[in-house]
Amino acid sequence: MSATPNAAILKAIESLNYRATVGDVASQAGLNINLAEQGLLVLASQAGGHLQVAESGDVVYQFPKNFRSILREKDARLRWQERWEKIWRILFYLIRISFGIVLVLLILASFLAILAITIAANSSRDDNNGGGFDMPNIWFSPDFFWIFTPDYNQRRPTREKSELNFLESIYSFLFGDGNPNADLENRRWQAIAATIQTHQGAVISEQIAPYLDDLGTQSEQEYEQYMLPVLARFDGRPEVSPEGQFIYQFPSLQTTVAREERQWLPAFLRESLYQFSQASSGQITLAIGLGVTLLVLALVLTAIVSGGALKILAFLSLGYSAAFLTIPMIRYFWIKGRNQKILTRNHDRESRANFLAQASSMIQQKLAYARGFAAKHVIQESDVIYSSDRDLIEQDIDRSAQIDAEWQRRLEGRSQP
Repeated sequence: MSATPNAAILKAIESLNYRATVGDVASQAGLNINLAEQGLLVLASQAGGHLQVAESGDVVYQFPKNFRSILREKDARLRWQERWEKIWRILFYLIRISFGIVLVLLILASFLAILAITIAANSSRDDNNGGGFDMPNIWFSPDFFWIFTPDYNQRRPTREKSELNFLESIYSFLFGDGNPNADLENRRWQAIAATIQTHQGAVISEQIAPYLDDLGTQSEQEYEQYMLPVLARFDGRPEVSPEGQFIYQFPSLQTTVAREERQWLPAFLRESLYQFSQASSGQITLAIGLGVTLLVLALVLTAIVSGGALKILAFLSLGYSAAFLTIPMIRYFWIKGRNQKILTRNHDRESRANFLAQASSMIQQKLAYARGFAAKHVIQESDVIYSSDRDLIEQDIDRSAQIDAEWQRRLEGRSQP
């Protein structure tokens, strides 16, 4: 059974207009050179891709624009993966809103249980007194039911607007909205690869350090050991200047099919801070109020029931309300500690970027030496001498025609006075 294509390679191929070298894909996807090459070979065999060989011996991968459709037709696992992603999005949304639904149901159940017990107690007392009974004076605002209306936020002009509905805001209040740096490693390697390509495949460690985290001990920094993972990932090799300074060359990232220059790159890798919740302040206040309401109802219910199903409901409501109010509190302090570490890492990387920008004499000397290894080889269509999607005889004829045309131009040039 064939291997499932790497999703990062699929996206990279699309962004590179379906024609790229291994270095282009490794840079775009932030992948190890060997993984990118292996993934391209697998993808080419499964999606009808073609190999183009330039006169220099470099290989370009060309893919049809409908390669995803070809893959879906050939690979049932890919179809199942895409189907499962759609199903999981629905399931996860149901899980998210279930916390708010359970909260509301427990509040209603506890309230109705207390109401029923109060009515029963009043009825029994009034029967003993020979009279009717009065409904208990329990206040319950009809405004509570606005939370279920689609225009809930619009009906609250004093509240902060939020893109989350009420049920989504409950989940956000409890568990937050995920890791804001889930794609940090991808961004890191994409930035490093883009930096290398921007400087035509030859860099110094100070240009890479602003995108890394801990650089190790003083001794490890002196010998630039933090560059080893970068060299391994992008098939690089170190060079030593006459002064004993390291520069790093990456031949695989010096070959490309892209003519345009790289877009602007951040000076350093910046991690995003964790946010407590994307819910508005009004939604958070409402969530806290509902949690406290359930806690009070649970305590009252626990005090007035002695056993049976209502006792189970009382303990369930009590446990849910306690967890509902405790989890966000714990998460709040956890986020504060996590964000402090993120700020420290951002500050360290920014300091390295500032050190590079100051360009001391030592940095300038290393940069000058690195420029001697810089090179950029752009493979154009005219450089291709073989393509797997064309017959060899046809390519030989085209090549001969190109040679004849070149000789004709030279002869015409010589014949002119």
